[in-house]
Amino acid sequence: MDEALIDCFLSYIKATKNQSENTIKAYAEDLTQFAEFLKQKKISEQDVDSIDRSQIRGFLSYLKKRDISKRSISRKLSAIRSFFKYLEIEGLVKENVAADINTPKLSKKLPLFLYPQEVNLLLNAPPETVLGIRDKAIMELLYATGMRVGELVSLKLNDINMGCNDIIVFGKGSRERVVFFGQKAAESLEVYLNKSRPFLVKDISCNDLFLNKLGTAITARSVRRIIDKYVKATSLNKDISPHTLRHTFATHMLNNGADLKTVQELLGHVSLSTTQIYTHVTKERLKQVYDKTFPRS
Repeated sequence: MDEALIDCFLSYIKATKNQSENTIKAYAEDLTQFAEFLKQKKISEQDVDSIDRSQIRGFLSYLKKRDISKRSISRKLSAIRSFFKYLEIEGLVKENVAADINTPKLSKKLPLFLYPQEVNLLLNAPPETVLGIRDKAIMELLYATGMRVGELVSLKLNDINMGCNDIIVFGKGSRERVVFFGQKAAESLEVYLNKSRPFLVKDISCNDLFLNKLGTAITARSVRRIIDKYVKATSLNKDISPHTLRHTFATHMLNNGADLKTVQELLGHVSLSTTQIYTHVTKERLKQVYDKTFPRS
């Protein structure tokens, strides 16, 4: 499988499919791994039409033996399907041999979320220092908006509307949406902008919202480290990540009466089925509903 073909495919999806940089990078890694597998099996690098279903299934079996997760295998198969669909459009193969290969069935795991008291513990953990004020604003905003960590670190000063407590977010596939934040997050953000960011910024023309101690835009990896630090400091016995705050936002919204469609819009999900993983409810919510509605509770 020629590397040049992979490059052509990546250029094609970048130009026509409006995919995010992260998706394109993942496609590149997945297809390169598939090409390496074919090379080891002595499949011709030039003649893609010689690749058949058995080789693709062999690659999936190889991944399974290496204990690659079903979710990752599913993503890699999706990349191969898209690649062969492109080759079919270009007339380089007779058919998309990956089209009818079954995707591994994913186990439906309920997303990890925090209870309100755990959220309060985490959000109140940062100290009143320049970096602590920044860290609190970051965590408050992740929880208040449900935005992805990649969306948060990409925020610019002019994306924030402090008067209306809303933010313009550019999500996956460069899709634009508006998210909202409450009074607590607004207060933390105000303190950060007045007392912390002026000490962090080195270049007055810098428009990035959240900065590191060098005065440049904070990274998603740094945000994960920040949350890890406060999870340990508060002794929360959970595997908490920035995405956990997104899960928590969605869970709390639904538990407090928000409809699924609204939560879908706020999270930036294209499909409602993606949002439906959050329709689980807590024991407390179940008991509240039971006590309120059962006549002899």
